[in-house]
Amino acid sequence: MSETPILNFADASDGTAALPLHIVAKDGFEDWASSQTEAAQNWLTATGFKPVLGKTVLIPDDTGCPIMAVAGFGYATTRARGRFPLAAIAAALPAGTYVLATNLPWGDLETECLGWLLSQYVFDKYKKKSAHGARLICPAGIDAARVEAIAAGEALTRDLINTPASDMGPQDLEAATASLANTFDATLSVTTGDALLEQNFPMIHTVGRAAAPHRAPRLLDMSWGNAGPTLTLVGKGVCFDTGGLNLKPGGSMALMKKDMGGSATVLGLAHMIMALNLPLRLRVLIPAVENSVSGDAFRPGDVLTSRAGLTVEINNTDAEGRLVLADALALGSEDNPDLMISMATLTGAARVAVGPDLSPYYTDDTNVVTALETAASDVSDPVWRMPFWTPYEKMIEPAIADLDNAPAGGFAGSITAALFLRRFAEGQRYTHFDIYGWNPAPAPARPKGGVGMGARAILEALPKMLDL
Repeated sequence: MSETPILNFADASDGTAALPLHIVAKDGFEDWASSQTEAAQNWLTATGFKPVLGKTVLIPDDTGCPIMAVAGFGYATTRARGRFPLAAIAAALPAGTYVLATNLPWGDLETECLGWLLSQYVFDKYKKKSAHGARLICPAGIDAARVEAIAAGEALTRDLINTPASDMGPQDLEAATASLANTFDATLSVTTGDALLEQNFPMIHTVGRAAAPHRAPRLLDMSWGNAGPTLTLVGKGVCFDTGGLNLKPGGSMALMKKDMGGSATVLGLAHMIMALNLPLRLRVLIPAVENSVSGDAFRPGDVLTSRAGLTVEINNTDAEGRLVLADALALGSEDNPDLMISMATLTGAARVAVGPDLSPYYTDDTNVVTALETAASDVSDPVWRMPFWTPYEKMIEPAIADLDNAPAGGFAGSITAALFLRRFAEGQRYTHFDIYGWNPAPAPARPKGGVGMGARAILEALPKMLDL
């Protein structure tokens, strides 16, 4: 992991003087300014300050020492074009400790405070970098421990995705999971290599068997909690995807270190759940593999038998994520959890449909939909429901086997992948996220690179989804 700064609030009790920070929207600026001292008004005029989003100014006393900071919050139309406007302010402020002196003109205060903390994230494992030095004292009424736990979970997800495959193979993903389990006294069992065949995880073994021995395929199974409803999270852990014998072109392979983004997001969410001590029983299943090319690689045209007993015709070895998830979902279904959620960087079709910012998800449960949609809006973690369109089932049913891992024609690629997975979660209360896991351009609180998607929405929705 990187030496990421701890994403926390400033300590109000350490004697450090905090500078009052006034957040002013454009449509309220004149009224606010008229209530300030004549000296402050003169300084604002002399510096040409305008309350556009992210613009800041320090106002000094007559000795030149700053006595307050003022930050623009822009218009509502500007804020609607992005997320975490308070994070944009944090990044623009000089180093120091700040305390909010005004109510936010817009947005959820807890979410905006989280954005401030996340704006301090840097990935510096391979190159020295510094976070901005603006620290925030937790505002009254905000649960600092909760916000810091969510920030830490998101930082874990980002670190895992950002780490290249040279240092984040299946064995490294196992080590990261073991570290998380140790932190929260969870139990972890690992099934590796040929033991996968002995324990009936044939498709996980098949996808990962071409990798080097020290990067052998494995199933990570972590459990935590002794009481409450049961939640099973399944995360795709393809630590690098060459495409197998259906080899990807170089351009398509460049970001494949992020193909384990589903597992990274699940681990980040698990961190949040355990750190907040939610009253539930959690199980995390991660099939961790590398889809490599060697003489032992699986081939187009092969027919595999899954843990569930369904046979699968391989029409593209680059559609491997659904294969490893299928065995893990079959295992998870055997315990009949109250809710099962899978997260995966599964299809390019999802990115074409909704772009990199939205988390498309599939569910047949209207209660899950209601809870997720409300939560996603509340915490600025946008999701978009996609259809489990049953009439497309015939598209994943080839002539030679029960299922086809890569239907021909290219239509509805994300939907057919979701339908494939649903076959292995048969009879369960099941939701699937087809996420991207990567922020292609820097934005407030979201630097370019690995990013969690959907986890905070799920966390916020869990009380309603599981009657906590």
